[in-house]
Amino acid sequence: MRAAVVAEYRKLVSTRLWWVLLIALVGYLAFVGGVLTFSIVFSPDDPDTAMPSGAEAAAGVYGLVNAIGYVFPLVIGSLMITTEFRYQTITQSLLVEPRRTVLLGGKLAVAVPLGLLYGAVGMTALVAVSAPLLALKGDGAFLTDPDVLAVILLGVVVTALWTVIGVGFGSVLPNQVAAVVVLLAFTQFVEPIARVALGAFDATSSVARFLPGAAADGLIGASLIGEMSGGSSELLPRWAALLVLLGYAAVLALVGRMTTLRRDIG
Repeated sequence: MRAAVVAEYRKLVSTRLWWVLLIALVGYLAFVGGVLTFSIVFSPDDPDTAMPSGAEAAAGVYGLVNAIGYVFPLVIGSLMITTEFRYQTITQSLLVEPRRTVLLGGKLAVAVPLGLLYGAVGMTALVAVSAPLLALKGDGAFLTDPDVLAVILLGVVVTALWTVIGVGFGSVLPNQVAAVVVLLAFTQFVEPIARVALGAFDATSSVARFLPGAAADGLIGASLIGEMSGGSSELLPRWAALLVLLGYAAVLALVGRMTTLRRDIG
């Protein structure tokens, strides 16, 4: 397993894609985080608006690392395996490591520190832009508040989980173009619409909590998008949200191992 992990690490750092996506993540989080924070701290005092305030606003802003940024770790995770199929390097990889479970395990293992890196750098950029605005013009940055600190730390952890889920998804759908398109469509359109639609009815509001993005919000403990849209459903408790995300990762990896990595590859 150690040799497989080292090999996957070398494959990853030998390309520019991982740091290009990291730069894109930083820019995206900094820009959107700054815009949303600005809209919160400079919003008119209207009792009819749903803008959060205080520690709730700070936690919601810092939770954007999941609410809007989770597509990046998902994509880089999927590319760790779909790139091999696109350029047919999977054949050479299997010649070096014929045990396909070990090969997939190596990719999953490398995805964890990669996701932690994405989470740490992305969260740093988000806090660096948003905290000064919250401190100067809002109710405060709340960087010493235990609940807000938990959101920041768990935001990094959630990003690592998204990267692992991305690897599992890539093993299920090894076509690189199709995988990226599906991830973009799901994260930007399908799930947000599904969360609002399911949360609009009492009979289905509890189902919305088990969608991947909603579960990640539950683990972090903050959902600014949900609050600003009316808070359609409650979040899962953190322990349950963690189990849901681990379940997604395990199921996708198992399906990928039993389908894509079970077939003859040549």
